[in-house]
Amino acid sequence: MSHSPLLNLPGPSRDLLDDIEGAIAQARDFVHDYNPKLVVIFSPDHYNGFFYKAMPPFCIGLNANGVGDYGTQAGPLDVPTDLGLQCAEAVLDAGIDVAVSASMDVDHGTVQPLEKLFGDATARPVIPVFINAVAVPLGPLDRCRALGAAVGTYLATLDKRVLVIGSGGLSHSPPVPTLATAPDAVLERIVQGRPMTPEQRQARQVAVVEAAQAFAGGESDLQPLNPAWDHRFLEIIDAGRLDEFDLWSNAFVRYEGGTSAHEVRTWIAAFAALETAGEYETALRYYKPAEELISGFAIRTAMPA
Repeated sequence: MSHSPLLNLPGPSRDLLDDIEGAIAQARDFVHDYNPKLVVIFSPDHYNGFFYKAMPPFCIGLNANGVGDYGTQAGPLDVPTDLGLQCAEAVLDAGIDVAVSASMDVDHGTVQPLEKLFGDATARPVIPVFINAVAVPLGPLDRCRALGAAVGTYLATLDKRVLVIGSGGLSHSPPVPTLATAPDAVLERIVQGRPMTPEQRQARQVAVVEAAQAFAGGESDLQPLNPAWDHRFLEIIDAGRLDEFDLWSNAFVRYEGGTSAHEVRTWIAAFAALETAGEYETALRYYKPAEELISGFAIRTAMPA
């Protein structure tokens, strides 16, 4: 499922929020009926937990703490450290280089889906798997698929009902700072990880709301959403043709989907994990080109066929 800081901020219309919440409610029912005993979430970060001081392509959390950005739940998540470590060992044994964190900070990209699906981000044990989708340089998409497959192979060894979540995407180009263009004060934060003051967080929230209003009003120079590309991505997901993503270059994803479209990496990893159990079928198929969220917003639920 997609995420957006603007789901918790003033600005989006009630009709849009009601439409998205209706789809989230269907996903919530799916999760309730399945009643998972463990959650694995593949998610990005937006310079709240991972910084250019040391930016791994992948990282598995052995412990994790929500930073509470954009109105999401702050505080520790229920991470089973032993399972996180076993998962990391299995992924490394499969030939995928992955870091581990005994003190992972996670932001709305991780916490928001957990809150939306369970009502409480600590309702289930969760293994957070960070996938870098913002801080260039990025590795090829096939490594994300390989990561997901390695995680899925490990999960098959557990006697548990596991819910796998991919959080992010689709096409969107929000105002996220870059190493090449950030002013000095912002550069210090995205490199060294200097904590934001409450005033700085509030200022960033105001800036995001204003950017979304300008984007929805057609008064923004941000890259437009690309529903055609979003649908192409979702068609490949629905058809289970994940190997086609191996042919997508990073430049293609950015050109077609925007600067943050690489969050689809979390979807690719999640469905690759599911695919290790055999062919799958998607059930809920929701998509909305939501300019008020600066995002192509999508939700899928799927089970092994």
